[in-house]
Amino acid sequence: MDEPIQVLAGTGGVALGEARTDHEGRKAILLHREGNPRELVALAETMGIEVIDVEYQKGTDDPRTYFGKGRLQDVADEISTAVEGHPWHGVDLVIIHSNASPRQLVNIHSVVQVEIWDRVRLLLSLFISHAGSVEARNQVRIAQLQADRSVLRELVNQQTTGERDGFGSGGKQAVQGVFTTVSRELTQLRKKQAKHALARKERRRQRARGGASTVGLAGYTNAGKSSLFLALSGKEVLVEDKLFSTLETTVGRMEMSPRVLLADTIGFIDDLPSDLLDAFHATLDESLQCDLLLLLVDSSDEISELQRKLSTSRREVLDRSDGEALSMMVVLTKCDKGGDIDAAQEVIRSMGMSDAKVISSHSDQGMDELRESIMYSLYGPMTTLVVTEGKPGQRSAEAYVSQIYDLGIVTKKDGLELTLWCGQAELQRMIAKSEGRISLK
Repeated sequence: MDEPIQVLAGTGGVALGEARTDHEGRKAILLHREGNPRELVALAETMGIEVIDVEYQKGTDDPRTYFGKGRLQDVADEISTAVEGHPWHGVDLVIIHSNASPRQLVNIHSVVQVEIWDRVRLLLSLFISHAGSVEARNQVRIAQLQADRSVLRELVNQQTTGERDGFGSGGKQAVQGVFTTVSRELTQLRKKQAKHALARKERRRQRARGGASTVGLAGYTNAGKSSLFLALSGKEVLVEDKLFSTLETTVGRMEMSPRVLLADTIGFIDDLPSDLLDAFHATLDESLQCDLLLLLVDSSDEISELQRKLSTSRREVLDRSDGEALSMMVVLTKCDKGGDIDAAQEVIRSMGMSDAKVISSHSDQGMDELRESIMYSLYGPMTTLVVTEGKPGQRSAEAYVSQIYDLGIVTKKDGLELTLWCGQAELQRMIAKSEGRISLK
């Protein structure tokens, strides 16, 4: 088995140590200034962390301590003096509703003396607990080291202020050894990641040469991508009502459509730092380099929330398409849970996109229409072919029928008349080589 993933700075980027991967039952306090903290609370709950209280302070972030010094000291005193029976008793984690700077992380820890997470560290801890494959663990480790290196640098700067380089000083030479070790590991991990990316690229190339079309599933985390993947392919994947339950890409064939492949991958989230998302770039490519992209949106969300999540997902898709035109279809999922479908469609139209397909992966509502829309988008209208019997010594009609089944997706067969979805270029080549035995009806 792989070694447990270790984090360079285990307590919120401040003290060296090993990562804690099981957070079930922990108690946390959330420090909040602006925006809606509901999503961050949901992320914490996904790992079994109970957010006991949300402390709010008006105004802009203090560049040194996020909260003002007096308010932060009040939080520290409350945590340190909470006795048994007090709601804050047992709190060992403070979460900041922000992508905090290294300076803020170090300074807050020096005051409250418990583990500190900002949004980045909360997501990293969530990724650690969900990373199953070697590639996912590799990607998480890269993101960890990148995040921790900047915080370690800030800690060192504060602790070595006034020290001299050289023997006996504990200054630059000792610190440089730590950074050299981190840089060396990052280099090795990136080489491994590049190999994984090359392997994925080669698999995509081989699938394309074989005539397979790929349908990618993208959207905000917990939008229902894995559930739709299961409904379309019949392939077992992890389906949980949790944020970021999928970290690595799963590829499977669309049920009854052997030439159509589905790619389910990691979800998007608001304000995710670019270097953190870049660590998952190779994984995202699997879904975005496709013939058709399904952009999923949870229809049961409130309209303002739906608009925010759709805007984030669309932006990430366009940013990572490198300017290439994408064939994209919006899908409203979880319609069995309620939600204002008409208002959701209006939001989608206001963003310049066509009306969404409305489905429920669990009740099967709208699934037949979605399958047909996917096939139409990939192949255009269905084609009906007629095969004629040959003369003695010629190739049998059954052989041509078998070739047609290999070419596309047959939906109906009546004797030697077949109706199917297929690529027009491959179809014309087959007709040209059939010596008049295959014709369009």
